[in-house]
Amino acid sequence: MFPNVTSAASAPAPAEAVAPLMRGITVLRRLTEADGTLSLSGLERATGLARSTVDRITATLARMGYVRLDGRDAVLAPRLMELGNAYLAAIRLPRLLDAHADALADELDESVSLAVGDRDGIRFIHQATRRRAMSLSFRIGDLLPAERTAPGPLFAAEWDNADWARWRARRETDPEGHGFPAVPPRGGAYDDFEARTARAGAQGWALDDQLIEPGLVAVSVPVRDPRTRRVACVASVVSHTSRHTAESLRSALLPRLRAAVTEMERELRALGGGRERGAAQGQQRRQGVRGVPEVRGVRGVPGVPVETRAGAASLMGAPALMGGGAAGGLPVRSGLADWTGASKQELGREFVESLARGLTVITSFGEGRAELTLTDVAQATGLARATARRALITLEHLGYVESYDRVFRLTPRVLGLGFPPLSMLPLSRIAAPHLAELSARVHDSASLAVLTGGGDEVQYTARVATSRIMSVNITLGTRLPAYATSLGRVMLADLLPEVSLPEHLDRLTPHTVTDRRELLAVLERVRADGHALVDGELEEGLRSIAVPVRDRGGRVVAAVNVAMHSSRRSVEECVTEVLPELRAAVGRIEEELRVAGRFRRVAEV
Repeated sequence: MFPNVTSAASAPAPAEAVAPLMRGITVLRRLTEADGTLSLSGLERATGLARSTVDRITATLARMGYVRLDGRDAVLAPRLMELGNAYLAAIRLPRLLDAHADALADELDESVSLAVGDRDGIRFIHQATRRRAMSLSFRIGDLLPAERTAPGPLFAAEWDNADWARWRARRETDPEGHGFPAVPPRGGAYDDFEARTARAGAQGWALDDQLIEPGLVAVSVPVRDPRTRRVACVASVVSHTSRHTAESLRSALLPRLRAAVTEMERELRALGGGRERGAAQGQQRRQGVRGVPEVRGVRGVPGVPVETRAGAASLMGAPALMGGGAAGGLPVRSGLADWTGASKQELGREFVESLARGLTVITSFGEGRAELTLTDVAQATGLARATARRALITLEHLGYVESYDRVFRLTPRVLGLGFPPLSMLPLSRIAAPHLAELSARVHDSASLAVLTGGGDEVQYTARVATSRIMSVNITLGTRLPAYATSLGRVMLADLLPEVSLPEHLDRLTPHTVTDRRELLAVLERVRADGHALVDGELEEGLRSIAVPVRDRGGRVVAAVNVAMHSSRRSVEECVTEVLPELRAAVGRIEEELRVAGRFRRVAEV
């Protein structure tokens, strides 16, 4: 068992700690607490850092793709989620157990969550919520005090004396829980936590009877690691008092929750055999790490590695660190030094190399790389051992890494770096800044749309319009026939050959394709070309060109178009001038969608 880490708040920083990395993490934490957006002057006040330091840190984070500078505001960007993804991939629990939690939520028609312990609190790693007027609003990565939750006593049943001393000290200094912004402050109702912990340990389940807030009830059961029999995570069914009392929740749903947990533990046992084989392979890897092949570049960008299961390659910002092959081998990230050097040369003193390198250390962990030695981390990042060591010392001091017997692993605290607000971003908000950039580059309106449930219409979910005397006038929520729009055609083309078309295709203009066989042939060409251009078929004088947006699995989930009056550009100019810009913008949207959607379903709006 790894020992508990010491936080920077209660211990002085080690002499070898990297101060810029500590300051950069402080900025990310304050942005997270502000729900993802804070003015630069607000960051200055919230962090206590000098404005020049805030400017340098945010410039570096923007270069990495972790924040976006929007006027005077710093805004967390979806790519920052790769830090939390590294933790979630390393522990493997979401990949193994999410489907079980989702199935249980569907069966019970109640919200189901998975949580891990984080010192004297808990953090959610999965939420399967029900859409109701009264629904659960906790996010992946949210930190809650152990004493105000059902999972808390189950984790506390395994605490040692030092853990309990830490909890009592925190309760004494912060009795109302102001250090947990995900829940409203509340004091004086948790004097029985130690007794509840004893009961939970004895009976193997725990209840939350409106401890978080009035009306919310939950029942929890631990999911145990089959190797150690310690709690790996806790599964909970959450409801409202309008549907269940705490007692009826226990009597009606606890048996089914226990059955689901049994299935989850069976999943973990199946992993155990592979883990033992992986440990032997890992030992071989550590003995022969010099023989690991170098990662090749992608899309003509030198030093940028190919995307694998461990993360997404980037066309902007820092090159993403990739995972090894089936045997779990570590790659060499030779592009990092070149990238940081080029960034330093371009931005000068505005780029903080030690911050970029330190955050990169977090992404060296992942699936098949849960526990790494210093040599492993240096090999994976391409950093000098001394640089990697100082970064690990800093991260351990801050509580983001823990170590044991010369092996390091990430802690759940990594999820506190932007994951909660970013995990709630729908596709429309992920796309919005890229649509704005696209519109500014081509000087025409840019829009994102999805197919409606029946597939007959497209619905606009994000849009950036230009300011012209004559412009395309479409508002969010507008629905248009899919067959007559460029947006609709690129999405319908992905459904071939099972695409469903309306029985009757209305002739909206003299140019509208209304013959079903002709439309199917058009969709075949669209699928082959990867884009659709519609000229005057929806409305006379309206010309648009669209490309599809694909998720991590390659499925088309939306489309982006640029629309204009036909007098603005010829059809040929749309293809030669607009299409490259359109594809580049969609590439950036897809890159962020891959990161954001790795461990959650990204909503459309």
